Amino acid sequence: SIEITLEVNPGTVEANRFSEYKAVGINRLSIGVQSFNDKYLKLLGRIHTSREAEKAISICKRAGFKNFNIDLMFGLPSQNTNDALLDLSTAFDQLPTHISWYQLTIEPNTAFSSNPPQIPNDDITWDMQKEGQEFLKHSDFHRYEISAYTKKKFASIHNTNYWEFGDYIGIGAGAHSKVTNASEGKIERYSRHKIPKRYIELAGSKAVITEKRLLNASEIPLEFMMNALRLTDGVPSKLFFERTGLSMDTIAKELKYAEKGGLLESHQNKIIPS
Repeated sequence: SIEITLEVNPGTVEANRFSEYKAVGINRLSIGVQSFNDKYLKLLGRIHTSREAEKAISICKRAGFKNFNIDLMFGLPSQNTNDALLDLSTAFDQLPTHISWYQLTIEPNTAFSSNPPQIPNDDITWDMQKEGQEFLKHSDFHRYEISAYTKKKFASIHNTNYWEFGDYIGIGAGAHSKVTNASEGKIERYSRHKIPKRYIELAGSKAVITEKRLLNASEIPLEFMMNALRLTDGVPSKLFFERTGLSMDTIAKELKYAEKGGLLESHQNKIIPS
């Protein structure tokens, strides 16, 4: 069956549209909660409150969504391990089918990069991650990717396609696409104009594509591995040839080196991170 996910904010305005999203065929929501603690939401500059987040999840269920993800962050400014675990247990109580739980990273060109907050040190963040993963495991959430935890049979189809180096078409302002031309042995990446007004003006013309890049053969193994090695169970070795058109011999030296360093598990038919 087709899975159509929409990323939504838990603010009241958007939550009131959930029934309409369901009516037009969307069957999975990803709700950007980030934290159930108002103190951290304020520090992150979010405009919703924890109460609004819980209300939005309730509306999501009433609208008939059986499959939904809760997005959470850890390693927030001044956060401790107990607070991080409280966020997870609150999320668990909402009965989602999937939880995305990732560490806050300070990205360039953001408000945090120009005015960095005091974030927990590496030891504290490691404790949060370790204890959080134990909690999720005991709550029957399988970790199938670096930051993704799922109930049985509810792994995100869209994201799994990314991580398995599948193709995708991005439609809309700032959208990215990856398209493989198997007959010509080419992999191309596209990006569309990111300013919405200009995107609308250019829609339908070639000028809407701001960047079109053909991946060269030397880039492809790294592009494949950057995605595939995010998956905890790795990928079948044959997928490398299927998605890149390159022989396994191309990466034999690197695989051997990574195995020797204990970074990959030695397995005949799979490429699995240790």
